Amino acid sequence: MSHAQTFFREAAQICAQIDTDKIETMAVALAALRENGGRLFIIGVGGSAANGAHAVNDFRKLCGIETYAPMDNVSELTARTNDEGWETVFSGWLEVSKLGDRDAVLVLSVGGGNAEKNVSVNIIRALELAKARGAQIFGIVSRDGGYTGQVGDVVVIVPTVHPDRVTPHAEGFQAVVWHCLVSHPALQVRETKW
Repeated sequence: MSHAQTFFREAAQICAQIDTDKIETMAVALAALRENGGRLFIIGVGGSAANGAHAVNDFRKLCGIETYAPMDNVSELTARTNDEGWETVFSGWLEVSKLGDRDAVLVLSVGGGNAEKNVSVNIIRALELAKARGAQIFGIVSRDGGYTGQVGDVVVIVPTVHPDRVTPHAEGFQAVVWHCLVSHPALQVRETKW
C-alpha cells in the first residue's frame, strides 16, 4: 500500500472514531457563548497557531462570534517572549484582554500541554488563568488530551491511529472539526461564498 493510501485510510479511521457528540456539545456551547455576548480566544503553537488564525476568520465571519488569536500579533508575541518568557505569552495577552467568565478559550494543540515534559507550557498558563477567571475551556487536541483534556469543559480528542503520524492527523483534523463547527446550523449565521 502506498503512503497516500495508508494516510487516507488512517484519516477514515479517525472519522469513524472521533466523538461527534462532543462536537455537537461544543457547537451548542459556542452558540450560547455568542448569545451571552462572550468572546472566543483561540490559542495554539506551530501548525496549530496557523490553524487558529484561519479559525478566527471563520468564527467571526460565518458565526458572528467575537473571536481573537494572540498568535496573530507577532510583534506582541515576540516582545512578550523576549521580555517575560515563552510561558506567559498567552496568559499575559488574555490578562490585558480582560478574559472573564462570559468568555471562552479554544485550544488547538497536538498534545494539549504537558508541564512534566515542558511542552506547550504557555497553553497551560493560559488555561490556569481561564480557570481562575471562570472562562470556559474548549479544545481540539490529540494523544491523551494533555492538560487541556484534564481541565477543559468540552474537549474533542482526535484519535491516535498511528504513532508516527499523530501531528499531521491532529493538525489536519483541527481544521475538519472547526469547519464542522462553523457550518453547524446552531452556529452558522452567514453563508460561505462557494
